[in-house]
Amino acid sequence: MNKVVKNAAEAIAGVKDGMTLMVGGFGLCGIPENAIKALSESGVKGLTCISNNAGVDNFGLGILLQNKQIHKMISSYVGENSEFERQLLTGELEVELIPQGTLAERCRAGGAGIPAFFVPAGAGTEVAEGKEIRMFDGKPHLLETALEADFAFVKAWKGDTMGNLIFKQTANNFNQSMAMAGKITVAEVEELVPAGTLDPNQIHIPGIFVQRIFQGVDYEKRIERVTVRERED
Repeated sequence: MNKVVKNAAEAIAGVKDGMTLMVGGFGLCGIPENAIKALSESGVKGLTCISNNAGVDNFGLGILLQNKQIHKMISSYVGENSEFERQLLTGELEVELIPQGTLAERCRAGGAGIPAFFVPAGAGTEVAEGKEIRMFDGKPHLLETALEADFAFVKAWKGDTMGNLIFKQTANNFNQSMAMAGKITVAEVEELVPAGTLDPNQIHIPGIFVQRIFQGVDYEKRIERVTVRERED
């Protein structure tokens, strides 16, 4: 099976209005820049996006927000995007905020075939509204369901033509769990190598979870907020 596609435009083929997408990354670290750009140019709309955050103004998922392509965000942290805040306050955007650890586990559960699990995070808050609650060891736990998506878009450091992926340092983040939870997983990589080139002991995601792979181009790798201290004399 040939999993290699020429570019991002070919990789997003089949994404339709109203679909649910998982988008890897944490802040702007490890986001699939090429896939997001291709989605913005495609004009697809009404999307539900599952991502730790919504990018920033003019970059990452912030591009899709500005284009009004996202109908609902399922996220953990959204504080760096003023357009997100505006759409939320005006009712243009539906939002489901989830504790970060719960979001990670819901994605992992989706890839592992676990339909639901109990977790203490969020008990006694708005997060608990409408959810089943059980007591374990004297503490209330919420029943959380697994997350899956029509497409999962992830970004890896290296990948081979069979779809095996290696993530670099913190760029692993949500990419690894989301790669396993998409019905169709699209991986963009900085370096695409022939099958058999990668050390099997270093592979984070085996190719069985990846349906399409391509080599990305022109990565900006922006930093959300640069903080430096004055140089000491």
